Amino acid sequence: MAITAGMVKELREMTGAGMMDCKKALNETNGDMDAAVEYLRKNGQAKAEKKAGRIAAEGLVRVAMEGNTAAIVEVNSETDFVAKNETFQAYVEAVAAQALKSEATTVEALLEEAWIEDASKTVKEAHVEKVATIGENLTIRRFQKETVEGGCLVSYIHGGGRIGVIVKAETAVVNDDVKEALTNIAMQVAALNPKYVSSADVSEEYKEHEKEILLAQAKNENPDKPDNIIEKMIIGRLNKELKEVCLLEQVYVKAEDGKQPVAKYLEQVGKANGTEIKVTGFVRFETGEGIEKKEENFAEEVAKQMGM
Repeated sequence: MAITAGMVKELREMTGAGMMDCKKALNETNGDMDAAVEYLRKNGQAKAEKKAGRIAAEGLVRVAMEGNTAAIVEVNSETDFVAKNETFQAYVEAVAAQALKSEATTVEALLEEAWIEDASKTVKEAHVEKVATIGENLTIRRFQKETVEGGCLVSYIHGGGRIGVIVKAETAVVNDDVKEALTNIAMQVAALNPKYVSSADVSEEYKEHEKEILLAQAKNENPDKPDNIIEKMIIGRLNKELKEVCLLEQVYVKAEDGKQPVAKYLEQVGKANGTEIKVTGFVRFETGEGIEKKEENFAEEVAKQMGM
């Protein structure tokens, strides 16, 4: 059967595969469109398996929200170049939408669900096709859903998707002022990366562990000081450390005096709007955090390809 340009175009629009791949698939299946789609899917699987071992530490974070529910996802790619690609960006948006509607609690369970954009395939199958189309190893690394009742959820994306944040709060009033204040707090979380909402959330185990480290440091620095002085030094240093890792105790980044803590800022905004604003949690995803990136030697790679 003669393969026409129109058939190639139709298959490409259906699958997102490259033009030459579509032409080859149609030739291999004698122009049978359904069989060609299946051929591309199988071929994509083979390509995906070859790419699966490659490190994907770039990518994007996206947030999808609806009412009082939000989902944040991180999808990784191998290069920053692909992270800036519109096809990849649209795919990450779709994964975020999938997570928002999903009841899954793990990535593995999410991958087995029907794909939100085409229920005839699973998320995993759609992912494999996207790997084949884009030509890099892609990974749906993680996602998290947050819901709030009687309060407010806000999100913030920094650096085009390098960092994503969700902040949840209890408040009787949800207006533009309150949303703006919580968005400012989300920016604070993105910038200063706190570990806890407040010092009340810090476990005694964590405090004791830090005290041991601070004690060793203080004794090394001040071998001649008595223990009661060392103890006071440790308490002071621990309190300073907690102010750095606890959101509400951090200095608010936009504070005009450079001293106002986040808790005081929220109290100020709350009073002005006749409500109490209580931050109850936050989620912060940073692209590639914790992934060991491969150091590329491009000169060596080029030389290898040229057979030098």
